[in-house]
Amino acid sequence: MAILTGSFIVLLALGLPIGIVLAGASLLFIMQDPLLSEATVFRSFFNFVSKYTLMAVPFFIYAGFLMERTGLIDRLFRFADALIGWVPGGFGFATLLAAIIFGAISGSSTAMAAAMGVIAYPEMRRRGYPAWLAAGLIASGGGIAILIPPSITLILYGVMTETSIVSLFFAGVVPGLLLALGNAVALVFFALYLKLPSGEFRWRALLDATKEAWPALLMPVLILGGLYGGLFTPTEAGAAACGYALIYGAIARRRAFLADLVAVTQRSLNLTAVIIFLLGCVGVFQFVLANQGWAQHLTQWAGNLGLSPLGFLAVLMPILLFLSMFLSGIAIVVLTVPLFFPIAMALGIDPIYLAILVALAMEMGVIIPPVGLNLFAVAGTTRVPLHEVIWGSSPFLLADGCVLLLVMFFPILALWLPGQLVVPVFN
Repeated sequence: MAILTGSFIVLLALGLPIGIVLAGASLLFIMQDPLLSEATVFRSFFNFVSKYTLMAVPFFIYAGFLMERTGLIDRLFRFADALIGWVPGGFGFATLLAAIIFGAISGSSTAMAAAMGVIAYPEMRRRGYPAWLAAGLIASGGGIAILIPPSITLILYGVMTETSIVSLFFAGVVPGLLLALGNAVALVFFALYLKLPSGEFRWRALLDATKEAWPALLMPVLILGGLYGGLFTPTEAGAAACGYALIYGAIARRRAFLADLVAVTQRSLNLTAVIIFLLGCVGVFQFVLANQGWAQHLTQWAGNLGLSPLGFLAVLMPILLFLSMFLSGIAIVVLTVPLFFPIAMALGIDPIYLAILVALAMEMGVIIPPVGLNLFAVAGTTRVPLHEVIWGSSPFLLADGCVLLLVMFFPILALWLPGQLVVPVFN
């Protein structure tokens, strides 16, 4: 195992992509083992990525990109502003509400942050919001998409651990709403201190905005309603979301939408290829670990430490947050889940509860420097200096940390809603 560990550390230190690191270290180990052949790399790679449930990932990615190109994000934002923009600081609350709704469509945190940076930031500045506060709120609000279903992070976790993805989706709803509530509480203090302006509530504006946004509002109902009603699996839900987005785009924008279709497809294929390659490399790495009995060794080692389930989580969460300073969320999930999941199961930790804690840590990671992807996405779209985006997101990062601790000490917040499922749960 010294060869596997040493080669992994060396390749990681060289700055290679995490997928190359995992597959390269595994290949070097396999080459020196007389009982294994190099063909094992290809078999384990394709065996892992050929799982039916994994097809949900490209479907939801494509659906998110399609809905973004139709202009529905802007309509969602106007709906949120008409609904809640009349309270002090209401435009910031509208940004959070739009983040929740769009998160229920795309599942992509960075895409959400970049889109809202273009749509919400100019209007927030026009209404007197400081640049650092507007940019920080958008960066933090985008992370909510990691918890709100359909979440790409939760899909990957479910595939890697064979946990019900439907249950994971529903488990993310309450913590996701708590994240939005925590950010809203932090925003209240700024609204009062900075005397942020409020708009004027008008029923006519709300009705008009609802009429424009109803196709986007209907999509989460289609996805979650179909899953809860047992009408389709997560993969079929992703396909239904794509079909819905294609039909709406063709009707609403016609030729302009068809002209954009190639570019949208290319973007989604690029992101899908990166994720599938990562997961295939994880499959190779997991094969080597299983071949050497690492799960049993790690479980025995953790048992000798005498950690309680809560004590184990108290050690794991800071490690994940520390890794988020150097790696992206998806890379952390595919790298660490095969290592800590067997230990967590041996300690009796609920896999759904564990998934939500991991997703919450990844949500915080997108606004933790120096690698926080949402920080760079917002800085790039708004032209706000990166250090100001970091400063503005700090209060919301603190609120997110409080939600993480709350869910850690009260697992019912993650487990209650999945426990209400009364239909057969598809994986």
